[in-house]
Amino acid sequence: MHAFDVLGEPVRRRILELLAEGERSAGSVCAVIRAEFGISQPAVSQHLRVLRDSGFATVRPQGTRRLYAVNPEPLREVDDWLGHFRRFWTPPLHALATELARGRRERRLAAEAEKPEGPENEGPEKRRRE
Repeated sequence: MHAFDVLGEPVRRRILELLAEGERSAGSVCAVIRAEFGISQPAVSQHLRVLRDSGFATVRPQGTRRLYAVNPEPLREVDDWLGHFRRFWTPPLHALATELARGRRERRLAAEAEKPEGPENEGPEKRRRE
């Protein structure tokens, strides 16, 4: 199964988000997914199986429980593939960050300009110098 076939399913993406927070038991994953998506326990188990069989998740037994974790390798492969397309969104995101910083600076300077002069509005370092 192709990585995007696996990641194209919202339930599987959500399971990966849960596993990215740390190792989880199958029961824990099932409880969250059932509450959020309203699907049955066998359906959640199927999604866990797809993630495991496709290499996106690992499982280890601990007594009667099965603990699932993210396997980062397939995600690195997806990230490498997406790297070919980053040029389409990285410059606009940098430009957005610049504009946000510029707006914060302008608001801060405007707020400072509106402050009335006087000892009650001066910082402690200026009052100490006097």
